[in-house]
Amino acid sequence: MKIGYLGPKATFTDLAARQLFYEAERVPFVSIPECMDAAASGEIDAAIVPLENSIEGSVNITIDYLVHEAELEIVGEAVVPIKQHLLVHPENKDRWHEAELICSHSHALAQCHKFLHKEFKGIPVENMSSTAAAAMYVKEHSGMNIAAVANGLAADEYGLFRAKENVHDYSYNHTVFAVLTKEGHTINLESSEDFKTTLMITLPSDHAGALHQVLSAFSWRKLNLSKIESRPMKTGLGKYFFIIDINLKMDEVLIPGAIAELEALGCSVKLLGSYSCYRM
Repeated sequence: MKIGYLGPKATFTDLAARQLFYEAERVPFVSIPECMDAAASGEIDAAIVPLENSIEGSVNITIDYLVHEAELEIVGEAVVPIKQHLLVHPENKDRWHEAELICSHSHALAQCHKFLHKEFKGIPVENMSSTAAAAMYVKEHSGMNIAAVANGLAADEYGLFRAKENVHDYSYNHTVFAVLTKEGHTINLESSEDFKTTLMITLPSDHAGALHQVLSAFSWRKLNLSKIESRPMKTGLGKYFFIIDINLKMDEVLIPGAIAELEALGCSVKLLGSYSCYRM
């Protein structure tokens, strides 16, 4: 089985892939869309991509590409604790505090804003495609005093020195990773007691009370929603769709009944997946 992930080796996505599919062949991709395209074309059996971070919020490129571009469904979700470290080349381990550049993924840099502002105020930062890409960059540029924000797996993979550990601003820092497959394609995942169903809902028109009617369809059925988020339809200002997560596996009565009620109201409803949730 081939599992695609946002690479290179030792990203947090790779970490999630290793834990969920420890016996599978893991294939790195340079971007989230490329990884998702590979799953949609059948090049790989599943793609693992970041979906949401507890500090920085949703990963919009994943949501938008899932809705507008790739014909994929969510078949699993993994919640991974995020521990960010400041990594430098071993040759610079005694002068890490004099780093001339800090590089990482934009989310990782934001997650460590307080630390970076305190220790490296005025030092430029550079966004990379992933935390592991930043670690690789540091490894390949030993002659420059550069620091990367990345995980412990990246430190081990690229032979970097952990100048400072746990530099993230908040102790509770987790990222949700979605497991995506081509529609109708099944993969084997371990059973879980936690389930979730994700719907995409488009309102019929912009009129007062439309969103209230949508939420009422879930409320009176006592369906617990863990998330409701709006994203632009990309068809004009003020036009949005909503992503709703229900803390329940797709059943035969409650969720189908809610969907039928929404469609009767003129809403467009698409099931993005009903799947198991895992905590790492």
